[in-house]
Amino acid sequence: MNVTLHPSYFPNIAALATMVKADSFEFEVCDNFQKQTYRNRCFIYGANGKLLLNIPVVHTQKDRKLYKDVLASKDSNWQSIHWKSLESAYKTSPYFEFYEDDLRPLFELKVKYLLDFNLKCLETIFDCLQLDFNYTETSNFEKVLPSNLDARTLIKSKKEIAQNLTPYTQVFSNKHGFIPNLSVLDLICNEGPNAFSYLEEQTIIY
Repeated sequence: MNVTLHPSYFPNIAALATMVKADSFEFEVCDNFQKQTYRNRCFIYGANGKLLLNIPVVHTQKDRKLYKDVLASKDSNWQSIHWKSLESAYKTSPYFEFYEDDLRPLFELKVKYLLDFNLKCLETIFDCLQLDFNYTETSNFEKVLPSNLDARTLIKSKKEIAQNLTPYTQVFSNKHGFIPNLSVLDLICNEGPNAFSYLEEQTIIY
């Protein structure tokens, strides 16, 4: 299948499974940026349960900005906060140390455009999974896609479609149970090399 979806910040499992299972995928980059979506946020599993990591962006009061033109804010130390949160959440997971050296440099980069940073994060995740990161980008926005499967709904975080994902062992599952469809960071830190097989086995709802 050929799929169109958004590149998000460390995508959730449903989004990454869609990419892994696709014959080819195209990234939607020509739409307007919308607040409270996975474009600039992801969820991990912290000691107190589901934890939001949010990238602050520069907002304007004028016309809407295209996703590809949105700037990450420089007014906060969000990268340091996100990395410390990841260390706290996953330092006791089976595979955090295995991927730590690949992930840490992302939180030391000078980030200008949100989209560029998201693509860099995705490239790193694909490297961790030992997969080639091959994709195309949209050249204009189309409300209805003529041929590709439309998986752009996966970017919504407020009205996320319920996914029947297979449980796997999570660091704090003895406290809060299994939390599904978190960032793929949760999956690779807990499942390591098995993450690819897990993603291939999931049936995703759009």
